[in-house]
Order: sequence, then C-alpha cells, then structure tokens
Amino acid sequence: MPDTRLNVAICQAAPVPLHIDSGIEKAVSIAEAAIKEGATLVAFGETFLGGYPLWLDEAPGAALWDHPGSKAMHRILMEQAVVSGDERLAPLQALCDDHDAMISIGAHERVRSSLYNNQLLLRPNQKPLDHRKLVPTHGERLIWMRGDGSTLGVHDAGKAKVGNLTCWEHWMPLTRAAMHNLEENVHIAAWPTVRDTYAIASKHYAFEGRCFVLAAGLVQAKADLIDGIERCGGDAEAAALAKQIDGDVLNRGGSMIIAPDARVLAQAGEGEETIHAQLDLSESDAAKASLDTDGHYSRPDIFTLDVNTAPQQGVRWED
Repeated sequence: MPDTRLNVAICQAAPVPLHIDSGIEKAVSIAEAAIKEGATLVAFGETFLGGYPLWLDEAPGAALWDHPGSKAMHRILMEQAVVSGDERLAPLQALCDDHDAMISIGAHERVRSSLYNNQLLLRPNQKPLDHRKLVPTHGERLIWMRGDGSTLGVHDAGKAKVGNLTCWEHWMPLTRAAMHNLEENVHIAAWPTVRDTYAIASKHYAFEGRCFVLAAGLVQAKADLIDGIERCGGDAEAAALAKQIDGDVLNRGGSMIIAPDARVLAQAGEGEETIHAQLDLSESDAAKASLDTDGHYSRPDIFTLDVNTAPQQGVRWED
C-alpha cells in the first residue's frame, strides 16, 4: 500500500509588520521548529511577510484622498516588498530544499510599480509557486493590484496536490471550481484572522472540494505595527496613522486544520502557537464517493467554466 500520510503544521504567529528582513528571520525560526517536529508542509497566514495592512480598516481617515499617513505606509510597503526571485527568501527556500518540505507564506510583492498580495508556496528545489490574490477586498484595493489566471495552480508533490487561495477568494464560486478541477487535495486558506465566517468558508471549501484545508491566520497588534514602522526608519506620518487605530490586538489567530468531511483535526487559540496534524490523504478519494463537484456531481452539459491562464500584460513588447 502506498504511504498516504502527510504531516502538516500551521504557524500562527505575529508578523513583523513592514520590515521584511525581520519577518523572514522570524518565519525561518518558526518553520524550522515545525519541520523538526515532523511537518513537511508548513503554512503561514495572509501577508505574514510585511503584515496585514491593519490601518485600512482600523485607522479613521486612512482611505481619504492624499492622506499623508497612507502614502507613507504605501511608500514603505513598496520599498520593503519582495520581488520575483528575491534573494531574501533564500533561507526559507533552503529549509524546503534541505528537508524536502513545503512552506506556504503570504507576502506583499512588488511587480514594477504595483503591489500584489501573493501567497507563495515554496517547494523543494523549484522556484516558488505564486498565487496573487485575484480580487483585493474592499479597502485592500487601495494598495494591491488584482492578480490574474496565470497564478491559479497547484503543486504536484507526488502523493499530494497542494494549492493556495487567500481570504475572500473562498467566496468566489468559479475560483473554487477551478481549483477543484486541478485535483487539489491539500489546500491552504490564508486569512488575517480565522473568525467565525472565515471558519465556515474554510470548512465549506474542505467539504465541497473533498480536500484537507489548512486555514491559517495571523496574530497582530497595533504595537507590532508601530514597532515595524520604527524598524523601517520611523516615518512620523506613518506612525501618526498607526496610533489612530482603536484597539490593541486586531488579528486573533483562530487557525484550524480541517478534514474533507469538514471535521476539525486541530484548532489554535488566539495567541502565537503552531498546530500540527497528520493527514491521511486517502480520505480525500474516499469522500468523493458521495460528492465530486468536478466529476459525478457536476453537469458539464449545462454549466462550463473557461479559465484564462495568460498573464495580463498592459504593454507587450515584440521584435
């Protein structure tokens, strides 16, 4: 019988907002500990590298036109963001290469002069698999560009096919259908916090896709953001915006590992912790006896879905 077991972990941790080098250093330490405890797939929450932009929802006036604090934050994000082939990610890549492991980690990514919300899947001896968030939600559109179909994909790890989606993409029915068609059996659902409705979406994804879901959240406080600003040079206007945030802890974890029948295998609290589970991937196939939304529970004679996987370039240079 083939080995269908996969050891996974969610590292529910506080990012180091804005300051990418410090965030990578922390991620390496936590991921290495999880791998030493047996995990071969490790997941972090949405934009762990750089931190979730709390000020968009929590700082009064942050969305006002020409707001000096928001502009200062955007400048810092642009300066700090990861880029394609970023050498700063090398320590995380080395962990994957040395231990035959995978690490899913969110980051602010810069492409030319725009920022994307990218949930990177680092895998052994290959370049990272990108997933750029297709639709930034509400106020997030002030900082992030929309991704395209070129980063909808899964990594074939042999016994598992692993994919990522981010936050409210889990309420995009056609996106879910596309991912189910790729035969994903382990899915990372990256969130800033796995609050009640986000837990429902994650469990629904597991049940609908007959796959395991790692719903990964962050722990993040106002004080973390202020510290990150200081690490990046202490911009006064950015700090003034951060200090307007009402409340202290604003991302509260809640991470969970979910089976294909939607039962919870491991559950985190509100603080920093790493949770582990051993998945039996054969459960995914067994669960499809009653429901396969991409197969016997579909109606291709009525419904079809076309997915455009071409990169959407506004300017094309040709010889």
